[in-house]
Amino acid sequence: MSEFKAGVSKASQRRDAVQRTTQGVLESWEKRTQAVKSELAAASAANDAKTARLKALRLAKEAEDAETARIAAENAPPATVKKRVKRSG
Repeated sequence: MSEFKAGVSKASQRRDAVQRTTQGVLESWEKRTQAVKSELAAASAANDAKTARLKALRLAKEAEDAETARIAAENAPPATVKKRVKRSG
């Protein structure tokens, strides 16, 4: 049947049971909260790493494009100067 502890009333046992239940709910809520926070931190770190990688790739491409444009400008023939034609009207 029910366990009777010497010197402990039923009301005290009920209060302790409610306190244990409340504490259990609080602990499980805290565990879930910590799990969600750690999951969000991991996702944020992964996103930051991806962003840094993409930025490095973009900067490398821009540097390569600038170098290609510089070489093309050096190898381009000089622009010819057109003479103006005066027309009498």
